[in-house]
Amino acid sequence: MGNFCADPATLGGPAWMLCYLTNARHLAFYASFGTVIALLAITATVALCFGFGGAMAARSRVAPLRWFGKGYIAIVRGVPDIAFFMFFVIALDQGFEYIRHKIKCPDWDQPIRQGNDFVVCAAAKLPQASAPAWVHDTYGFLLAVLTFSIVFGAFAANILFGAMRTVPRGQIEAAESYGMSRGQTFRRIIMPQMWLYALPGLSNLWMVLVKATPLLFLLGIQDVVYWARELGASRPPQFTAYPHGDWRMWYFLFLLVFYLGLTRLSEIGFDRLQRRLNRGQATTGGEALRKAAA
Repeated sequence: MGNFCADPATLGGPAWMLCYLTNARHLAFYASFGTVIALLAITATVALCFGFGGAMAARSRVAPLRWFGKGYIAIVRGVPDIAFFMFFVIALDQGFEYIRHKIKCPDWDQPIRQGNDFVVCAAAKLPQASAPAWVHDTYGFLLAVLTFSIVFGAFAANILFGAMRTVPRGQIEAAESYGMSRGQTFRRIIMPQMWLYALPGLSNLWMVLVKATPLLFLLGIQDVVYWARELGASRPPQFTAYPHGDWRMWYFLFLLVFYLGLTRLSEIGFDRLQRRLNRGQATTGGEALRKAAA
């Protein structure tokens, strides 16, 4: 706010609150909401790709590929999410550094595993110590996206696998009787209809993903939960120009409103998409739309 907020000690009432809510730390708090939205948008897309690949693998006629697809679904679904979130971030980070180490430091003669320590050459570190702060933040965010995508991709794979099997067998047999190959049957019969059966499960998965975004805080990313805790905690005068008591309840109440609004908008969007997919389909929802239009 420029010179107006130069000396918060001289301000009071609405002016103090205005300067407090527009300082640099609060601007970072507001930007963290964009981090959450970006995580949701990117993760949903990548997880859906992982899920589609996992579902295709699970229904493959090639046994090893089928075992891989079903194993991916079973393992991720059978372990608590938080365990995978903490595991994958470390495993992916060390995996990337191990590959870089083998490429950049072929003459390294020391063990990489030294007790509990994971030691690679300086050139293999990700990101480099000299890299700017935004590189470190971006790298951490990408690791979080990949972790979320792997975990939620398994749930999406299970949903899509079930949706593929829900398509009426009679339609598949009819397609085969017309001489369609397995690939043509999948592209023309199964794939267009499976989304109708998968959408309820995918919408629920989206809601779970939305509620899981606060886990970014546990992954070391400065998300909305991090800033709500930091800004809302009691701040004595010797630590800040804007001293205040314990305001965490108000910050987390704001997060509550944000997530409720986000889930409500999601419900509206999925409801409209469901109605669009049901239009013209020989399903209960499609029949209800046909009768309503009659």
